Amino acid sequence: MSTISSTSLPDPEAIDELFDRVNTILGDHSLVNQEPVPGTGFIPRQPRSLREANVSPNVMERIIMRFLLQASILAGRRIATQLRLPFKLVEPVLKQLRQEKHIELSGTTTAGDSEFVLTNTGRERAKQYVAECSYFGAAPVPLSDYAASVKAQSPSNQQISIHDLHRAFRGLTISDAMLSRLGPALRAGRGLFLYGQAGNGKTTIAERITEAFGSTIWIPRAVAVDSDVIRIFDPTVHVEAEEFNANPGLLDSQDIDRRWVRIRRPTIISGGELTMRELEIQINPTSRVCEAPLQVKSNCGTLVIDDFGRQRMPVEELLNRWIIPLEKRHDYLNLPTGKKVQFPFDQLMIFSTNLEPGDLVDAAFLRRIPYKIEVPDPTEEQFRLLFETVAEGLGVPNNPEALQYLIDKHYRRAGRPFRACQPRDLLQQVRYYCLFHEIPIEMSRESLDAAVLNYFSIMQPVKS
Repeated sequence: MSTISSTSLPDPEAIDELFDRVNTILGDHSLVNQEPVPGTGFIPRQPRSLREANVSPNVMERIIMRFLLQASILAGRRIATQLRLPFKLVEPVLKQLRQEKHIELSGTTTAGDSEFVLTNTGRERAKQYVAECSYFGAAPVPLSDYAASVKAQSPSNQQISIHDLHRAFRGLTISDAMLSRLGPALRAGRGLFLYGQAGNGKTTIAERITEAFGSTIWIPRAVAVDSDVIRIFDPTVHVEAEEFNANPGLLDSQDIDRRWVRIRRPTIISGGELTMRELEIQINPTSRVCEAPLQVKSNCGTLVIDDFGRQRMPVEELLNRWIIPLEKRHDYLNLPTGKKVQFPFDQLMIFSTNLEPGDLVDAAFLRRIPYKIEVPDPTEEQFRLLFETVAEGLGVPNNPEALQYLIDKHYRRAGRPFRACQPRDLLQQVRYYCLFHEIPIEMSRESLDAAVLNYFSIMQPVKS
């Protein structure tokens, strides 16, 4: 579809009429009046009124006054941009603040936009608001709208096929038998255990699984529960997608609620550092801004508990925390006020461990994780294929004779099992061995012996 230039756009009333006609045909997509139908896709529509935006003027007042306290002088449309709302929705709040003598006009921009500053009484009130919470970002969406969006974009709604798995695991050496076991687990969208020896690719498999669910989702930058604002979008774990690349054109470019951000389905991995604190809403002690916990940030994606059983917290404590959410698909979180609120708990939960699941958890919890999939050692054929693939990627010429030497001497004779990570680790050492000795990079008996000596070396006890 061709892009319409700004000079050819109809006037605002004509655009509103166009949207009304489109909504009549497609049905009202407003989250306020109608919950999205699961599996049909989700697009956050731009609100046309404060009622549709479902954000209280009280919350907007706090954000605006905090922003003005930080910036001193701001144009009206700059304030609207900060709140990610149309100016016509912000303008009534600005008028009300002027009537209450909390802000006043300080001038106009060259484009004719009014500029505002805080009055003395407004500055004092703004300081009180900052003491409560310093958040002055996008206007939050209500928790109910966020819950509806999660339901519409849930992994369990995606119709996963074998083609989706091949796409997700492209470039990896993974057997058809493993794909056949993973497929039903992903189709169900329920939790699963990945277990097996360290180094066989459990974490890599977990990282790739999310791609099978589809590329992108929409999440709000923040949600509101009463007067509390909780940040959902986290650029440290969420990857923002190219804006509107899936649905270009006038409708999507003009009718998107900018309080939402389009991201790649998240994959969040937490290992031995996981603590109970990370599973609750966290409050920055300085800014007083609330941050969503890991399980909320991973909604509609995958949450991987890596090295399960080696967390700082006892296994029983972690399991007791999640045993009900895994069953009910929602979680109860404590707000700073002490109030408990229900949040969606809708992601694929993966517990990755090199321990036997039955040795870690009781039968009640195992029942709630219906899929237990072992990631076995690679066969010799798979090991050879891995070696050849990794060698090509690292720029190490393949040498079948040297590879056969490695397998005969350092695996068969030593009674050493194959591991999926070893081709990469050994070939990296081969490469650096050659670079250090200033010889052509090659897979030789000498370079492989040196790599094995370093990689598999085990310190022997000192005799007294």
